[in-house]
Amino acid sequence: MRYPSFLPENGTIGFIAPAFGCKREPYHSAFLSALDSFQEIGYEHRLGPNCFKDKGIGISNTPKACADEFMRFYTSKKNDILLSCGGGEEMCEILPFIDWKRIDRARPKWFMGYSDNTNIGFLLATRCDTASIYGPNGPAFGMEPWHSALDDAMGVLTGYSAKSRESEVPSFELHSYDLYETESLKDEENPLAPWNVTEPVEVRTFPGENASFSGRLLGGCLDCLSNLCGTRFDFVKDFNERYRKDGVIWFLEACDLNVFGIRRALWQLREAGWFDCAAGFMIGRPLNGEEMFGLDHFDAVLDILGPLDQPIIMDMDIGHVAPLMPLITGSMAHVEAGDGQATVRMELR
Repeated sequence: MRYPSFLPENGTIGFIAPAFGCKREPYHSAFLSALDSFQEIGYEHRLGPNCFKDKGIGISNTPKACADEFMRFYTSKKNDILLSCGGGEEMCEILPFIDWKRIDRARPKWFMGYSDNTNIGFLLATRCDTASIYGPNGPAFGMEPWHSALDDAMGVLTGYSAKSRESEVPSFELHSYDLYETESLKDEENPLAPWNVTEPVEVRTFPGENASFSGRLLGGCLDCLSNLCGTRFDFVKDFNERYRKDGVIWFLEACDLNVFGIRRALWQLREAGWFDCAAGFMIGRPLNGEEMFGLDHFDAVLDILGPLDQPIIMDMDIGHVAPLMPLITGSMAHVEAGDGQATVRMELR
């Protein structure tokens, strides 16, 4: 696994829009505020040509233009890391236009984003053997004040929170947050509103009341992953073969999928062999997880993943229901959970 260099002091953050751009409110104002926040703490920025565009269908520009922006900024020496401007709907369509062999040859660079950004982050790990970060998109850093999850994300990007940063194997430790959001206060009138965290976080483990497992992190938004499955951009079999001895910890969360969609998507990935090397699962709170026909989001997951006889942790701080942990896709991790809380220790080896 290739690990990028950390964002240096006074370094430059590149922003790209491979999915949504930041033309509309509240994202426009939030993104501008984020740029100011980064500048105040000493970082420069470079903006991709699509950051403020809204020309595509569920995407900032044409798939070709979005792929060109990603290629240009990933291979550029003028920015140190890349943050995505947002999630979206159609990032999968840019994948055929990316020169993946050129990415292989390029110096690895941190790319961070979540939701539709799964399409790039997941392929960086499975296709290019390069780590990425499943974490907040750029405009989130415009909230006032920052949530501690944003501090964690910056700690990973800069290496500041790494234990033994100067050692050959930097490591990071993340913990469940205290509260999560059920109703956002962010809108066109309040673009800088922080996450409205009001409900106590309480992770649940299956089977039993505690869980402890290790493996290499892989995952993202289930909506996107099920879409990639079986296409020419499905390199999970190769990833499983490379890291079979390590085992794979899958982190998964859902956006648009309802509980039956989650169940079907997990069944598809299971039957496609994606979970053949699974050492455990971390499942985020679903954005649309309301019970349907007696099926809740717990049974939607457990009925499909339970027969694999691996530990499962649910309602983790991952993805669309804030706050979200910045997980390093491709890193080696040890996960422990009990008493409603979870700890994820990640090592860059």
